Amino acid sequence: MKIYRFLLVLMVCALPLVGCAQNVKEYKFQVVESLPHERSAYTQGLFFHNGELYESCGQYGSSSFRKVQLKTGKDLRRLNFDARYFVEGSCVLDGRLYILTWQEHKCFVYDIATWKFLGEFYNPREGWGLTTNGKDLILSDGSTKIYFLDPQTFAVRSFKEVTLGGQPVPFINELEWINGEIWANVYTQDYILIIDPATGKVKGRVDCRGLLPAALRKPGTDVLNGIAHNPATGEIYVTGKYWPKMFKVKLVEKK
Repeated sequence: MKIYRFLLVLMVCALPLVGCAQNVKEYKFQVVESLPHERSAYTQGLFFHNGELYESCGQYGSSSFRKVQLKTGKDLRRLNFDARYFVEGSCVLDGRLYILTWQEHKCFVYDIATWKFLGEFYNPREGWGLTTNGKDLILSDGSTKIYFLDPQTFAVRSFKEVTLGGQPVPFINELEWINGEIWANVYTQDYILIIDPATGKVKGRVDCRGLLPAALRKPGTDVLNGIAHNPATGEIYVTGKYWPKMFKVKLVEKK
């Protein structure tokens, strides 16, 4: 298993060096606004609900779910988890908040209005990213696959393998549903993939290299992770694990 994971890492690290397949568009981000982000937040999930920003953060002993003030990066409300849980992606569907754990095989469910605990689902695979298309929960497990789940039972309705130029892409991580497409972080990579949910094929790739200036990086600064789209405004925000900044960005196609 360790050898398999090592080979997958090598495959992922090679992705930016491989020319994109035909019909895969290349983009970069233009920073519109730089905002504070809590440096202690190991960002796993990031999303808007009713115009409010929410963030789930991982690590054993410091996992939490937060309602965040956009302009300051400060917590408006916070739910801390037991040290045995490593929290991952999160999303809201039909008033219910779903929060994944990494290897504990649980998805916790809360009422988003009151934060009252409603129950939990068993998740037979690892939990990485989570988003919704308004009908399904959409889950990644660190593999090459994205799963579409029934929000009432957590049963798999369907799945797609993510491919770029015909090759499977491993380590699909944080997910965000944006205008009928799935945007995905790839763990360890400074690229965001834009995926066709009907086929799993990568339609676009966003170059995020250099997004966080070198002057703001410290030894503990980790990888790019966290994509949030505000449907009310069309704005897109991105950040990373232990990053001191979050960025409102605009997508620009490379010439």
